[in-house]
Amino acid sequence: MTFRVVQWTSGGVARQAVGAILADPRLELVGMYAFSEVKEGRDAGELVGLAPLGVTATHSVDEIIALAPDCVSYSPLYPDVDHLEALLAAGINVVTTCNFITGWGLDYKARGADGPSPRQRLARAGKLGNATIFGTGINPGHINYLACVVSAHCQQVRKLTVTESVDVFHFVGDPNMDRIGYGLAIDTPGLAAQVKEETSVFGDALELMASLLDMRLDGIECHVEYAAATRDIDAPGRYISQGSIAAARLRWVGSVGGQELLENEQVWVAGEHTAAPWDVRHGYSVFVQGEPDMYNTLLPIPAGDVSALSPADMNALGMRITALPSINAIPAVCAAAPGIRTYRDLPPVAAAGMAGVTA
Repeated sequence: MTFRVVQWTSGGVARQAVGAILADPRLELVGMYAFSEVKEGRDAGELVGLAPLGVTATHSVDEIIALAPDCVSYSPLYPDVDHLEALLAAGINVVTTCNFITGWGLDYKARGADGPSPRQRLARAGKLGNATIFGTGINPGHINYLACVVSAHCQQVRKLTVTESVDVFHFVGDPNMDRIGYGLAIDTPGLAAQVKEETSVFGDALELMASLLDMRLDGIECHVEYAAATRDIDAPGRYISQGSIAAARLRWVGSVGGQELLENEQVWVAGEHTAAPWDVRHGYSVFVQGEPDMYNTLLPIPAGDVSALSPADMNALGMRITALPSINAIPAVCAAAPGIRTYRDLPPVAAAGMAGVTA
């Protein structure tokens, strides 16, 4: 069976998603939603840096729904609940990398608002349209799933920690870093609360791990630490003056009865000239404290001459490992029960049918 797919937006993750859709014999690209009206009417291939594909982008949600695709690959940075609700209610499945896994973070941001919460709205729309929404990525997302798989080697688990540790010098100017605080004073009022809201999708990640481990959390917290620049840093897209924030450590922690049992840690350091005391490992790691302890590292290494890689190449690699877990899940998501689904609900997701396939 071939699954008809629409790509939603054409940014960095979307470019990798389109390439993956085109390479996968199970999938067919039938449409593209353009976030900007300026891109409406243009060829989808041209919008993602490829040759023309004969697929025209539209800025109309109604036109996307009229295509009746099996699935939408939804890749903006932030979710639009109205759009997602409309797609699901119309019977269109959604795989997404847009700061959504379980909906905890969306509900946190909407706390105090009247009416059904975002999570309730999406679950209801999915059941109404008999459609599924599945959120993933590399982190949060697949690495949290992998962490729980690693725990299968243990007789007991005292604590499970997932860590992303990277040098973000070349990417610190990206829009998704705007609210983390780089370049601001360490004592900026309200910054920790702002960071918690901006990164609240990691609360989703804790919920995902808890569900895979049959655990019910009674506390989800975010702890933020900063380190200053030891000299002025002229990073691409962002100038960081000496003494201002140049590194951050975020610890999203899930607890039961006051005991920390799950942790999603991010160590993001902007280059060499910081006072950060944390190791930069340039990848993802899983540490299961149990019986026995288990340690696992996920290190993405691109093909070819690594020494010749440009910052743009490395950025593309990061976008690729974010997009692929969602694209490879499309067949399973289309077969899943309606509503909000996670890795707990799907069969194992792999690059099925892609062994031996070259781009």
